Amino acid sequence: MYLNFLVMLMTFSISVRFLYPLGDVFIMNNEKKKEAKEVDYGLGYEFETTEEIPVPTLIVDQIIGQDRGVETIKNAAKQRRNVLLIGSPGNGKSMLGQAMAELLPREELEDILVYPNPDDPNTPKIRTLKAGEGRKIVEEYKARAKKEDSSKNMLLIFISMAIILYGFLYGQVLMAVFVAVITIFLGSQILRSKSQTLVPKLLMDNGEKDKAPFVDATGAHAGALLGDVRHDPFQSGGLGTPPHERVEAGMVHRAHKGVLFIDEISTFKINMQQAMLTAIQNKRYPITGQSEMSSGAMVRTEAVPCDFILVAAGNLETLKGMHPALRSRIRGYGYEVYMNDTMPDTVENRRKLVRVVAQEVIKDGKIPHFTKDAVEEIINEARRRAGRKNSLTLIIRDLGGMIRSAGDIAVKEKVKLVTVEHVKKARKLSRSLEHQIADDYIERRKEYRVFKTSGTNIGRVNGLAVLGGKSGIILPIEAEVVPAGSKSEGKIVATGKLGEIARESILNVSALIKKYTGKEISDFDVHIQFLQAYEGVEGDSASVSVAAAVISAIKGLPIRQDLAMTGSLSVRGEVLPVGGITAKVEAAIGAGMKEVVLPESNKEDVYLQEKDKRKIKISTVSTIDELFDHVFIKVK
Repeated sequence: MYLNFLVMLMTFSISVRFLYPLGDVFIMNNEKKKEAKEVDYGLGYEFETTEEIPVPTLIVDQIIGQDRGVETIKNAAKQRRNVLLIGSPGNGKSMLGQAMAELLPREELEDILVYPNPDDPNTPKIRTLKAGEGRKIVEEYKARAKKEDSSKNMLLIFISMAIILYGFLYGQVLMAVFVAVITIFLGSQILRSKSQTLVPKLLMDNGEKDKAPFVDATGAHAGALLGDVRHDPFQSGGLGTPPHERVEAGMVHRAHKGVLFIDEISTFKINMQQAMLTAIQNKRYPITGQSEMSSGAMVRTEAVPCDFILVAAGNLETLKGMHPALRSRIRGYGYEVYMNDTMPDTVENRRKLVRVVAQEVIKDGKIPHFTKDAVEEIINEARRRAGRKNSLTLIIRDLGGMIRSAGDIAVKEKVKLVTVEHVKKARKLSRSLEHQIADDYIERRKEYRVFKTSGTNIGRVNGLAVLGGKSGIILPIEAEVVPAGSKSEGKIVATGKLGEIARESILNVSALIKKYTGKEISDFDVHIQFLQAYEGVEGDSASVSVAAAVISAIKGLPIRQDLAMTGSLSVRGEVLPVGGITAKVEAAIGAGMKEVVLPESNKEDVYLQEKDKRKIKISTVSTIDELFDHVFIKVK
C-alpha cells in the first residue's frame, strides 16, 4: 500500500511538471486573445455597429491623415504663430483651425468696453478687462443711469402738472395738456440720450465662453471683417444715438485671443489684406465707419485689441492672389502646410476611417449608426476615391456626404441601422454634378452614336478623359491624313477646345509618326478632331489615343471600337501614368466597352466594385508597341 502511494505521488509530480508549461501556454493564449480584443475593439474589426466606437472629444484628435498639420497647429497654438494651410477642399483645413482654438488657453480671454469721450464724442475710448468683468461694469452704469432717470422723470412730471394747472387757472386747458405732453416726450428723449452717454457699450463679451473664440471670416466684407460704425439718421437735436453706441466689432476683434479662420483668402481685396496685415502686426485696430456716405465715417475709436492667430486656407491658386507682405508675414513668423489628399491603406488608417464614420453619425445627429459591413463598404469607397494604389482618400467632406446619404436612406426605410445595401444606394444617390453630367454625356453619345462599341474603324479611337477631375467620360478622337497642301511642309491641325498641355502633347506625337510609319510627317497635313469636346480637353492623357488614330489613318490599319484607352506618351514611345484612372475605367464600363488599355504604372490604381470587374477586360502597356498589339487589327 505504501509502495502504491509513492507511485501515485511520483506520477502526480511528473504530470504537474509537464502540464504546468501547458497551463502557462493556455493562460498566455487567453491573455493574448483578451489583449487583442481590447486593441481591436472600436478600432476596426471587433465591433458590430459604430455605436461601439469611441469618439475623441477634442477636435485635434478627430483629424486623420494630417499628421504634419496636426503637429504644426499644436506648435502654433503654443507659440501663437499664424498658419497657412494649402490643399484641396474638404480635407480638414477648417477642422485644424477649430482644433487650434480648442488648444488656446481660456484664461487669457478679455472683455472690451467702448466709453464715450467727453472731449471728442467721435473718438470713443476703449478699455479691456478680464473676461466676465465687462458685464458687471455695464450693469453698474445702467443702474446708476436708471436712478438718475427716475429723479429726472419726476422733475418732468412736476413741470407738466404745473403747466396743466396754469391752463386751468387761465382757461387754456387743452393747450396746456398739449404743451405738457410735448414737454414730457421731448424731455424724456433728451434725458434718455444724455443718460446713454454715461453708459459704456460692451463691445466684446467673453464672460460665458468656455474656450477661445473661433471666427470664420471666409467671404466677409470690409465692415464685417474690420468693424463698422452704424449710420445715425438724426445726428443732431439731441435725438441722435451716441457715437460709442453705434460702434460694432469686426471679426478681427471678435477673434481676440482666439483664431481667425479665412478660407480662400485671395478673394479678399488687396486693401482688406493690407488692413489685416496691420491688425496682425499691431495686434490692435481702430474701428471706423466703412461707408463714406454714412455718418459713421466721422467716428473712429481708439485702437481696439485684436490679438488673434490667423489661420488662412486655400489651394495653390490662392497663393497668386495673396498680398505678398501678408504671406511673408505668415511664412516669416508662422508656418505653411501642404495638406494631404490621401493616406496609405494600412490597418491603422482603416481603423481611423471607422472612427470617422462614427464621428459623422454623431455630428449629424439625425442618422442611425452603421453596421460593420456598411463601414467596410465606406472604406472601399475611400479606396476608390483615392485614385492611387494602396491609398485611402482624405477628402472627408465628400465621403461624409455619402455617409449622410446612406443614413438618410435608412431613415426613410425606418430601420435602426445603416447596412451595406444603403451605402451602395447612397453611392449612386450622392454622385457629384460632374458625375451626373458625365453619365448624361455617355448616354447621349450612345444614343446618337457619337462613339462606337463594336466593329472596327480606320483613324478613329475611343479615348478616355475626366470631367471636373472626378468623373470619367468617353472621348472619341478621329484623325484624317491628306497630302500636304504646302510644298515646304505639312501641318498638324487639332480641333476641340484644347488646352495648352493637350496641344503640346499632340505635337510630341508627331515625333513618333515617322518611326512607326516610315513616312515623313512633312509630306502630310494631319487633321485631328476631338469629337464634341465642348467641355474642352486639358492635359496629355489622350496622347496614346492621338498616336493610335494618326498611325491608323496613315497606314490604313483598322482600330477596334469595343476598346478604350488612356495614357500619356513620351517622345521615345513610353506610355506614362495619368490621373483619374478608376473614373475613366468606370466610364468605359458605362459606355459598354469590352476592353480598356491603361499605362502599366496605373495598374494598381484601378479600384472597381466586384460587379464591375466582370464587365470589362483591363490591359496594361508600357510602350506604344504593346499598345498597337491590343488596338490594331492587322490587315492580311
